[in-house]
Amino acid sequence: MNQSLKESYENKIFPELIKEFKYKNVHEVPKLIKITINRGVGEAAQNNKAIDTSIEEFRYITGQKPIITKTKKSIAGFKIRDNIPIGLKVTLRKEKMYNFLNKLINLSLPRIRDFRGISSKQFDGRGNYNLGLREQIIFPEINYEEINKIRGMNITIVTTAKSDKESLVLLKKFGMPFRK
Repeated sequence: MNQSLKESYENKIFPELIKEFKYKNVHEVPKLIKITINRGVGEAAQNNKAIDTSIEEFRYITGQKPIITKTKKSIAGFKIRDNIPIGLKVTLRKEKMYNFLNKLINLSLPRIRDFRGISSKQFDGRGNYNLGLREQIIFPEINYEEINKIRGMNITIVTTAKSDKESLVLLKKFGMPFRK
């Protein structure tokens, strides 16, 4: 793909959406707002190195430093004390968001073993799409020899679409490989 996803959206996808859904106002046309990526690192309660390796992985994958999420209260059954690091999150906007989406669609998702497409049932009812990945090694930046444990992550694509149908059409036009 020689032009960026942002240019593709502005020049091709935007007019197609207006024509398909017959929008009267240009502000009605759905667009991407942000992409959030998060990971719960449960073993970080006992192993501090787990958080450090996850931070480095997120930095490689997204090009941005993640925010560390901490526990809000103690739970003795899970051996969790108050205010210890338990997960990570990154919010991508603008150019970084489009670059990440391009990499996800064209490089990472096709690297999943036995990949037949992603489910079109993971919309939240408000036009946002949630995607759970089981392993971080699908990203080309992650060196398989350097990882100590396979960890997944959740990716949420937030749009201005009013319905799941609008969001599905928008993501399909971006090239998301949905299952038939």
